[in-house]
Amino acid sequence: MALALATFLPAAPHIGQSLEKIRVITTSADLKSLAEAVGGDRLAVESLTAPEQDPHTLEVKPAQLARLRNAELIVRIGLDHEPWLARLSSPGVPVVDASKSARLLQTEVPRLRVERRAHVHAFGNTHYWLDPRNAHPITAAILAGLVALRPGEKAAFEANRDRFLSRLEERIAVWEKTLERYRGTKVVVVHDSWAYFADRFGLQIVAAAEPHPGVPPSPAELATLFKRMRESQVRVLIADPHANPALVRQITEKGGAKPVTLLPSGTDYIALLEENVKRLSASLNPD
Repeated sequence: MALALATFLPAAPHIGQSLEKIRVITTSADLKSLAEAVGGDRLAVESLTAPEQDPHTLEVKPAQLARLRNAELIVRIGLDHEPWLARLSSPGVPVVDASKSARLLQTEVPRLRVERRAHVHAFGNTHYWLDPRNAHPITAAILAGLVALRPGEKAAFEANRDRFLSRLEERIAVWEKTLERYRGTKVVVVHDSWAYFADRFGLQIVAAAEPHPGVPPSPAELATLFKRMRESQVRVLIADPHANPALVRQITEKGGAKPVTLLPSGTDYIALLEENVKRLSASLNPD
């Protein structure tokens, strides 16, 4: 009986192991979700940005700044996605830069437009979490950061990560099957944030409407875009929730593509990708 009871009793904490939750700050809701997938209830995680916010122009509130400086671990997207972070983070607080281990696209340095303006993401496209397989290296980096703080909880963190990745791989198989018949489909995007999602699921991005993130295209640039859309027989325009509705309407009316709004960020990582696959599939389905 004693052995049977011991099987169901929680393990005693290791000597010296802190029962306090690890204070983690992330720069996006997506990284918060992934950190929680690894750390489970051992973490107290706060994201500095909500899914609907523009992370490039974030203004950190005083309360957030205080928590940022008291954090035990910061998890960031990296590259040049959060230009404001360098002046805010406190020396001595360990930082996990998830971009260091992720598979990156568009990494030529620097990327220049034809008009010689540097692209805002000059060191690679920063939206790498939208390739669901990048969750493997991202969570590996988070795991390493957490184990450095709590080495006695390594096994628990590894088990959490393994369970999450197993569930994610099951969903990836479903998503790939759902979108398989649309591989090679040509699309246009409003903002250049869908390279990873398109690459994973076999979409071909013909062009991005915005010459620079947040900057509307000129009449000449729009005319070139419409011509390219017609020549390439683009079927779908992918817009973000914050895209200019008038611009989306103009592109769909004159370019002949069907609009679909996909979500670049979310509070639940798997649910975010699930919703995007669902929306894209519905927009491509001719029935």
